Amino acid sequence: MTHAAFLTSSGNTSDDADRARYRRVTTLLGLLLLASMTLSLSLGSFPTSIDQVVHALVAPQNSDIAFIVWELRLPRILLAVLVGAALAIAGAILQGIVRNPLASPDVIGITSGAAMAAVVFLALFTTSLSIHWLPAAALLGALLSALLVFLLAWRHGITPTRMVLVGIGLSAAMSAVTTLVIVISDDSSAMVAYVWLTGSLYAAQWQDVLGIMPWLLVAVPLCLTQARQMDAMALGDQVAQGLGVNVLRSRLLLMACSVALAGAAVAFAGGLSFVGLIAPHIAARLVGRSFTRLAPIAGLVGALIVLYADLLGRVAFLPKDLPAGIFVSGVGAPFFVYLLHRTRADTRG
Repeated sequence: MTHAAFLTSSGNTSDDADRARYRRVTTLLGLLLLASMTLSLSLGSFPTSIDQVVHALVAPQNSDIAFIVWELRLPRILLAVLVGAALAIAGAILQGIVRNPLASPDVIGITSGAAMAAVVFLALFTTSLSIHWLPAAALLGALLSALLVFLLAWRHGITPTRMVLVGIGLSAAMSAVTTLVIVISDDSSAMVAYVWLTGSLYAAQWQDVLGIMPWLLVAVPLCLTQARQMDAMALGDQVAQGLGVNVLRSRLLLMACSVALAGAAVAFAGGLSFVGLIAPHIAARLVGRSFTRLAPIAGLVGALIVLYADLLGRVAFLPKDLPAGIFVSGVGAPFFVYLLHRTRADTRG
């Protein structure tokens, strides 16, 4: 066997092993997600057995708990899954194009922009406009925040370092505005804004599920078409350009996908922090950094994180229903500190 043939054979063997691992991880996470959703459907202030839940799903007309399952729990569970997947994939995109393990929609300013717009809407416009316009306001805030990051970071092109620095500064400024609006607003508006900022899926409805779904159906396939470009940009802009990638166009398109996913998630579930930071790192440990495999696994991991956070909020402190964001932040904040420490150690090493 020649040296070239050996390399080809070795490369094919490694790729086959990676594909087999990806299939195993996808299958296991998919089954875990389905089992977790079924378990979540059976738990709550009115406990039900899994048999009753399955019966209510299959034959709702003959079930006494059909309303609880179909109208109260199922929309909330599906929204948790979709929101978690959207935030996780948005984080995976940002970490890829910025080439920074600490990048996420929270750090880069997307979440802060959506939160600021939502709080301004809750404080100033709920008396004249329907609350159903809140997701539109949050999405607009996320879009304007991303646009500002690009405009302020532009200097003969955009580099990942400038984007991160501008995003951090802009996020701090928008958080200050958000706090100011809450302080000067009345007590009822401030309370609603605080709960929304924490991140809650309370009282989720089918219209919320149907509202966020189109954003994922468009943005996820679009970002996956840029998987090769993403993997090339991970090697550096110059290398990517040498491989024929239009770096600026790909970065803009991927950033738009990230903004759409994160903005939609924040619009329908509030300020759920750290999901976009944690999930891509867990996914990378499971299947590596190839974006074609990383994005779907990150989506499944993010869905599980938000689903279990919401489940804890619903059942751990009955009769109270706590926001899911409390539990996500409880895990995410220490994880962020750990990443900071590891990044600092890698830099020194």
